[in-house]
Amino acid sequence: MAEDKPQSTLDEIRAGVGDLSAIELFNNQILVGIWIRPEKTKGGIILTSKTQDEDRWQGKVAVVLKKGPTAFVDDGSVAFKGQDVSLGDWVVFKTSDGFPLDVNGVRCRVVEDVHLKAKVSDPAMIY
Repeated sequence: MAEDKPQSTLDEIRAGVGDLSAIELFNNQILVGIWIRPEKTKGGIILTSKTQDEDRWQGKVAVVLKKGPTAFVDDGSVAFKGQDVSLGDWVVFKTSDGFPLDVNGVRCRVVEDVHLKAKVSDPAMIY
């Protein structure tokens, strides 16, 4: 079980997962670190621990941490038409489309490239 490391910024997620060189993703899989809203919003509203806990389990915005070798590569059934994601991009996906796992105590998911729904500049804009 994750030790509930902070996951409200890109830097916190990257620092929490640490070195990912020992993880090899297969095919079109993408490892993402779940974004968990901070305790206080930009507007000063204090979120309940229940709200943050819901993000841990049902978070639908995450940062791209690692990509498999064929992620976003056109094949006979899928043409991405130039769309792609880079490490550090914030992405949106349906929670049930990802395989949940913890990496060094950080909540993550492995998602197929075709299940990413959007790329956003700020994860806070989704909630």
